[in-house]
This record gives sequence, structure tokens and C-alpha cells, in this order.
Amino acid sequence: MDIRAFIASLNITLPNALFALSLAAASFVAIHGALVLFRRRLDTLSDESQHRPVAEVLRKTLARTSNIVVLLTSLLIGLSALDLPAPWNARVSHLWFLTLGLQLAIYLHSAIKVTARRYFRSHEHGTPDSQVTIAHTLIIWVLQTSVWVIFALALLANLGINITTFVASLGIGGIAIALAVQNVLGDVFASLSIAIDKPFEVGDFISTSNTSGTVEKVGLKTTRLRASSGEQIIVSNAELLKNTVSNFKRMVTRRIVYTLRAHPDTPAALAAKVPTAVAEFIARHEKVRFDRAHLSKYTQDYIEWEVIYTVLDADYNLFMDTQQAVILASMQMFADLGISTAPRAQQLLLQERIEPGAPELPQDRVRHPASLRSLPKGA
Repeated sequence: MDIRAFIASLNITLPNALFALSLAAASFVAIHGALVLFRRRLDTLSDESQHRPVAEVLRKTLARTSNIVVLLTSLLIGLSALDLPAPWNARVSHLWFLTLGLQLAIYLHSAIKVTARRYFRSHEHGTPDSQVTIAHTLIIWVLQTSVWVIFALALLANLGINITTFVASLGIGGIAIALAVQNVLGDVFASLSIAIDKPFEVGDFISTSNTSGTVEKVGLKTTRLRASSGEQIIVSNAELLKNTVSNFKRMVTRRIVYTLRAHPDTPAALAAKVPTAVAEFIARHEKVRFDRAHLSKYTQDYIEWEVIYTVLDADYNLFMDTQQAVILASMQMFADLGISTAPRAQQLLLQERIEPGAPELPQDRVRHPASLRSLPKGA
């Protein structure tokens, strides 16, 4: 078909064509100028701390504006001023959806990347590890892929293609794949949860009901721990998060509860001196706060004091040194006060077995407790 004949079929006169081209050119200049001014304003807001996060995301997102999309948008604005035949009006509406939808998808693609990077950067502690990088990349890939899949489906629907069956097939296929690899997906999502929530990081010493060790690496499926005995322990991420995790590296203080026991015949006057003496030698230690010491139990076998103090530093060696010094001081205190820590002596009564029908033993054949110590060996 000749170009002149094609233009004639559109019923476009020369004045209308010139007006459309002028409107398209003015639209291009206006859109481009508005973007430049808006980006300059965002640069100004980036210097203000309260607006910096949003301004940074918008500025980097707008930087992804496609000049081709701006040009097509300007041309479509010019075409909208023309009175086109019905088929071409429908085609122009499809082009509007394609152009604006494509630019919106580009914006979302960039915004997801910028926002995710900013989030992970703000939650980093020290240098980022490989697990954070993998989780970061995976999250960005999933979200960006979702944007483009939604855009493609919306574009097909705008073109009049029935996508219901296709979407249903995707859903059924997704369910089948999820059921087949549910254990792997569970570990992957657990890895993402660890990367985002950060219950522990590489270098932390953690403990669960089943295992404990220093975190060496958090992968997509497993977490590797280095046990105190030297071996490496590999735990599934999902299984690890099912348990209660104790993170010892994030300890600030250590609260110690220990007990002292003495003979139940200890005089009350001496027993009353123990809490004061304990408070004195615990208070002499640096980075230690004495909490309390009380006589808590009195039985026929022993009397017991409960002592509580807090080490104001999480260092394990300091904790053990302090505990050792406190125990040694407790031993010396009992020696100075003359308090015995020996338990009450137990008495054992032995009696020879009497066979059924046999005559009872004379009373002098029964071994009483008082005579046990004098029994010969083997008697």
C-alpha cells in the first residue's frame, strides 16, 4: 500500500498532522522538563535526613525513565488529537497500555532493587556476608520477576487474549512444584527469614535444645556451626528456626545463682554470719554486682544458702574466673567461721536373712548400728 493512500485512508489533513506533531513535540519537552525539575527537587530533599530515604528511592527510580517511552508517550498524545478511524483508535489504546505499562514496570523493577539494597544496607552489622548477599539477590529476583510476569499477563489481557486458563495452569503447576520441593522451599524461606530478621549472624555463638556452636555460614538450605569440641555441625535452616535459639554473643550481663550447704547442726549465730561474709567478698570483685544471699533451706540433712550475683560483662572467661574466686572464698569463709560442710552421717541397720521355717535368731545375733564399725571384714 502506498504511504499516501494509507494516510488518505486515515482522513488526516495537513493542518491536523502539523497540529499533532506540534502537540507531540510540546508534550515531549514538557514531560522531559518536568522530570528534570522533579529530579532536581529530589536532589535537594536528599540533603535533608527526614526525607532522604524516600527521596533516594524516587531519585534512583526516576533515573530509569526511558527516553523512548517518553517519545512514544508524546507521539500518542499527538495522535489522540486526531480523529482516527475505529480500528486505529483501538490500536492507539493498546499502545497507550503498552507504553505506560512498560514504563511502570521499569519503575517498579528499579524501585524494588533500590529499596531492597537500602534495607539490607541499613540492617548490616559490619561487612555483609555471603548469606545476606544471596538472600538479597534472591528476594530482588523474585519480586522483579513477579512484576514482569504480571505486566505480561496484563498486556495479553489488554490485547483480548483469554489468560484465565493460562493463569490456572500456572497456579496448578506452582502448587505441584511447591509440594515436590516443599522441604527445600522451607529451608530457603527460613534462610530469607534469618537474613531479614537476623536472630543470629556469622560469628555468634548460639545454642538450641539439640546443639550449640559458633555460626560459620548461613546458606540457602543449611546453617553450619563449629562446635566447641571442634567438629562442624550442619543444621537445616527450617529445623533450626523451629527450636528456641539462645544467642550468647548478644549477652550483656551474666546472672549467677549458686548454693552453699553446711551441716544442719551449725549454730544459728554462725549461720547468720554467712550472708554478710558472702556479700563482702563478692563486692570486692570488679565488674560484679552482688544481688542477695539468704538462708533458703533447713532440712535434717543440710542447711542451704542461695547466693545471687551478676557479672557486668558477658565475657565467659571473666565469668569463670569470678565464679572460681567466689567458690574458693566461700571455702575459706567456712573454714574461718568453723562451719562444717560435711553432710549428716547416715546410719545403716543390717540384719541376717531368716529362712522360712527356721528358728528366730537370738537377740545377740542381730547386728545393731553401734556395732557396725567393729564388724570384721567379710562378716
